[in-house]
Amino acid sequence: MIRGARTLLDDLVAVKPKENVLIITDTKLLRIGQVLAAAAFERDAEPIVVVMKPRERDGEEPPIPIAEAMKKSDVILSPVSKSITHTRAVKEAAEAGARILVMTAFTERLMISGGIEANFRVQAPYCKKLAQLFESSKMARVTTPAGTDLTMNIEGRRGNAMTCIVDTPGWFSTVPTIEANISPLEGSSEGVIVVDASIPYLGIGVLTEPVRMKVEKGFIKEIEGGYQAQVLKRDLESKNDPKVYNIAELGVGLNPKSEMTGIMLDDEGVLGSCHIGIGTSLALGGTLKAAVHYDLVLWKPTIELDGKKVMEKGEIKFSI
Repeated sequence: MIRGARTLLDDLVAVKPKENVLIITDTKLLRIGQVLAAAAFERDAEPIVVVMKPRERDGEEPPIPIAEAMKKSDVILSPVSKSITHTRAVKEAAEAGARILVMTAFTERLMISGGIEANFRVQAPYCKKLAQLFESSKMARVTTPAGTDLTMNIEGRRGNAMTCIVDTPGWFSTVPTIEANISPLEGSSEGVIVVDASIPYLGIGVLTEPVRMKVEKGFIKEIEGGYQAQVLKRDLESKNDPKVYNIAELGVGLNPKSEMTGIMLDDEGVLGSCHIGIGTSLALGGTLKAAVHYDLVLWKPTIELDGKKVMEKGEIKFSI
């Protein structure tokens, strides 16, 4: 795992001697946190490992002492079992200048092989270009062979390039997923989503049958399908928060080394896929804070921006 840790610290966050490197972990992923600390120590940085109780759900804020420490850190690495990506703590730490790598549900395998073996510098220009195309467009349409047909207004929203490279103060990215994404205007999404690849939460993972959703005025109104669809439907109902049905994100995976495994940071980065995020949109440029943020992964999307195809059946159609 130390090789993967060195990749993260050298190639992705460019850690410098004497920098404060805050490693946020929980009791389930402590071993990965310890490896990251060892690599930071090698580089004469100042590793601080904080161990919290696993959060009960994705999107739950970390404890206040950790949130405060985040705002005083140069680099933040977060191997945690439940996501803290879409939290005010991450947003405020980025605003304070921290360089943040999100490592939700990371596994020891992910530290060794798969997406972490990608050439992040080669993929970065494609990621940045697509984020620019998102940001300069007004309308997006997503269709898939499985039956997805979703339109959304993205005018005025920022495009996010999550290249995994966070060598500039205030940048954050998930890892090893490489993705470009944007948050649509609240209330603007309309159509049908047919999720046919993965829902990497709640033990659902890689899908055995499609999950069909009807979207009206920016919110999911119906969820249909088999057992896996019912798991998602019951979970969302249990949150007692209508904002969990918000269409929060359109993201495109751009990591050629990632595979569809049922692990979030693998699945949403797979080249040839896209994902529709639901729930919280705050960290991506939207305005809503919900009880959760889940990504629904689709195979072979065709994506049109203002009528022009930038991806067709999972293949990139723009040049850099």
